Amino acid sequence: MIVLVAKYYCLPDKGDEVQVYLQEMQPLVHEYEKGCTVYSANRSTENKDLFLIYEQYVDQAAFEAHRDTPHFREIIERKIIPILERREREIYTPI
Repeated sequence: MIVLVAKYYCLPDKGDEVQVYLQEMQPLVHEYEKGCTVYSANRSTENKDLFLIYEQYVDQAAFEAHRDTPHFREIIERKIIPILERREREIYTPI
């Protein structure tokens, strides 16, 4: 199992826009990525321009396949990343 934790730091006042895109992304991951067992987007209650995304994949292949999906390319790469100040990603394995 592969776990990804990502933090999205939005450009000022872009949090609402990123939230819409993440809400668009979630059902697509659930429908088309059977190797993704958890995809959870969360918004900070203290900073409306900060998001935490938590993902679990059954294996490395499912994790790698996620980045190749049309919805990842369209929503994350084309819509979200351009309106982020920065993105932090960490990969874990459960113990």
